[in-house]
Amino acid sequence: MHKEKKDKHFLNKPVYEGGPKAMKNFVREHLKYPEEALKAKVEGSVKVKYSIDFKGNVTSTKVISTLGHGCDEEAARIVKMFKFQVPKNRKIKVVFYKNITIHFRLPKPQLTPVATNIQYNITITKQPKKPTVIKKEEQKKSGSYSYTVEL
Repeated sequence: MHKEKKDKHFLNKPVYEGGPKAMKNFVREHLKYPEEALKAKVEGSVKVKYSIDFKGNVTSTKVISTLGHGCDEEAARIVKMFKFQVPKNRKIKVVFYKNITIHFRLPKPQLTPVATNIQYNITITKQPKKPTVIKKEEQKKSGSYSYTVEL
């Protein structure tokens, strides 16, 4: 005789598929830094309030803290692309409201590698050939073999 556990919440909230990390990756992949903001060298954060309908689509967005220079429009564009999973809520069509902060940071300037030129100069001088000489006296003294080759 086991009792079924009831949900702790009366209404289940929508969840982004993959969790918060997947949402951050989605924002990072789709964020296009506005050209006006690049020219003005503007950095900062934009806070956006958005509503999610019963199907999991973002229906409306409102910028709460503005940054300007096209960053607000870019943040709203990205938020409208979100798709959430909404569990069944007792046959009720509920609209959920959430907030998100999107950070705009200037891209780091890419350092172009400095081309290094390396030049090698090889000069070959020919010396007259001498016959190969092996010193036999050294072999007898040290007890080991050694060869001296002179060119």
